[in-house]
Amino acid sequence: MSPPQDARDTVRDAVRAYCAASAGERPFVPGETPIPPSGKVIGEAETQAMVEAALDGWLTTGRFNAAFEQRLAAFVGLHHALTVNSGSSANLVAVSALFSPMLGQSAIAPDDEIITVAAGFPTTVNPILQNGAVPVFVDVLPHTYNIDTRLLDGALSPRTRAVVLAHTLGNPYDLAAVTAFCARNNLWLVEDCCDALGARYALPADTDAWLPRTPTPDDPSLWRRGTDADRERHVGCFGHLATLSFYPAHHITMGEGGAVLTGDGLLKRIAESIRDWGRDCWCAPGCDNTCGKRFGWQFGELPAGYDHKYTYSHLGYNLKISDMQAACALAQLDRLPGFVEARRRNFARLAERLARYEGSLDLPQATHGATPSWFGFPITLRAEAGLNRVDLLQWLDQHRIGTRLLFAGNLTRQPYFAGRPFRIAGTLTTTDRIMNDTFWVGVWPGLQEPMIDYIADTLGVFLGNF
Repeated sequence: MSPPQDARDTVRDAVRAYCAASAGERPFVPGETPIPPSGKVIGEAETQAMVEAALDGWLTTGRFNAAFEQRLAAFVGLHHALTVNSGSSANLVAVSALFSPMLGQSAIAPDDEIITVAAGFPTTVNPILQNGAVPVFVDVLPHTYNIDTRLLDGALSPRTRAVVLAHTLGNPYDLAAVTAFCARNNLWLVEDCCDALGARYALPADTDAWLPRTPTPDDPSLWRRGTDADRERHVGCFGHLATLSFYPAHHITMGEGGAVLTGDGLLKRIAESIRDWGRDCWCAPGCDNTCGKRFGWQFGELPAGYDHKYTYSHLGYNLKISDMQAACALAQLDRLPGFVEARRRNFARLAERLARYEGSLDLPQATHGATPSWFGFPITLRAEAGLNRVDLLQWLDQHRIGTRLLFAGNLTRQPYFAGRPFRIAGTLTTTDRIMNDTFWVGVWPGLQEPMIDYIADTLGVFLGNF
């Protein structure tokens, strides 16, 4: 028997009182108050939602997850969003989906090649290796830190089947060039948007708008021409699949968690199967016989009528989230536009304050046509400045300013990459420079304007000593 409604109201009142008692920002004290490079912003709405989900007692995915997936897909502008337990799992599911036998001759096979970059986060690339394909690395551009699309044709080989790229620190890559390259060569495209929720891109008027499609036995094309209405979209809408992360550092959070996005029903079904143990059944948790013929299927060498709930069409995992996580993220979605705007505002202020130091620092630039949803503010030390990155990072750390490197730097130089199959198209000169001379500071919504100014002032003091 469910508890009476007034019992829930009592709990809600207690949560409201708790949140009110713990609300309020502490005053910023320069040099004493930490300025982390990333963080979460949560309040009563998120806490109430999580408690409400806990009171439901439905600990796996449930009503909150269903609502969140629907609203997330609508926000981005796609038909389907599937939650998973991390952004890394989202990348694993998205890339693995392209190896599905359900895709027929269009499926990627082991030893096929996938174009990507080495300047980024490992789990953008790891699923390529996990599925037995070969990553082909191309260099990136200074200032945008995204793929140098002029190098794409040189990376192409008869084995190339896909492009998998992340929008670096919330700055979209040149989607006009990437989608045109993929359409010209009939390649799959996966957008890693883990750092870029809310970013948009507008295709130039003098380029074709391409939309992803799933091939059929009669038509193997992976792309179709779009219309002028398709030119400006959220990132995630340009590829066949896209991924998000909801780790506390990201644009919205559920603690851990991520999502796979797609506009295609078949890819959604494949991704859902991989997420849900690899099973062929698509019943939601706690449901049976959604297909109407649970004991009426015939698969492979299984006996006729084998329970569809225990029939597996993919090598899969259990990568679902809890409904409490979804409840938190559902409340966060209401704040997402404000979060994105705060990130842009903090980025613009920091860029303005640091412009005077461009003789010593390479400052970030948005990709042409992009409206970034900035995850961080990347900075590269100029060689002629004679600065040492370690010295600068220690200086900032002493002043309670948190920093991060651009993730793996050059992934091919990481210890775990030794002995693994990969190919480099050309050189990774800029990638190596990023590995040696680049770092980033925060612009997340929890940072107040005096904190942004303090970051700029503290950098200025260090640069003034050289």
